[in-house]
Amino acid sequence: MGAKDWMLFYASDDVSKVLRSSPKIDREATTALVERLYQGHDIRPIADGSLYLGNPPEGEVYAGVFPGLSIVCTWEAANDAPTDLSPRFVREAAGRTLYLHAMHSVVDFFAYAIWSPDGSVRRSFSLSPDSGVIEDIGTPLPFEEKYLAGDPEFIETLDEDDDYPFRFHPLDLAEAALRALFGFNYEGMWEDDDPALEEIVLSGFAVTPS
Repeated sequence: MGAKDWMLFYASDDVSKVLRSSPKIDREATTALVERLYQGHDIRPIADGSLYLGNPPEGEVYAGVFPGLSIVCTWEAANDAPTDLSPRFVREAAGRTLYLHAMHSVVDFFAYAIWSPDGSVRRSFSLSPDSGVIEDIGTPLPFEEKYLAGDPEFIETLDEDDDYPFRFHPLDLAEAALRALFGFNYEGMWEDDDPALEEIVLSGFAVTPS
């Protein structure tokens, strides 16, 4: 398990449907989006990225505006508690559903959250072995049930004296969230109609406080 990401999806349509349609980026709208989110910053275009790498370093942002969907990959989405996300990112949703997904394989960290179109938090959950469950707001979604109840496949891999704090692996839950919410995985099973992540172009920007 080596995947990591920190991503925001602003959706007025089904995310997986939009991604499977091989959407073309609206570069003018994308630049305007980044300028709204990073007011008071110097913003400089850099090389394009893609959804295949949703983990830009601090000081860089990859974003794309598509029909029915906007994507922002930013280190600022990688807070331990998803609801610590800066309010400016939530305001940008403006009547759309906002999804946050973040994971880091080095520390087995996973976080996700969903804000409803009215701006309220529908679900937020984050955890890591070192910190335990960091945030748990709202009702678990169906894809979580197998893991929160104890993943039999993962439990079988544990030794009797293994003191791993969870009965499931956070990154397995992270991949299940990707599949359920967005219709793809970074690691794990590939399905025939999965979107080609390398072909979903995101504009790159360097952002530094003015």
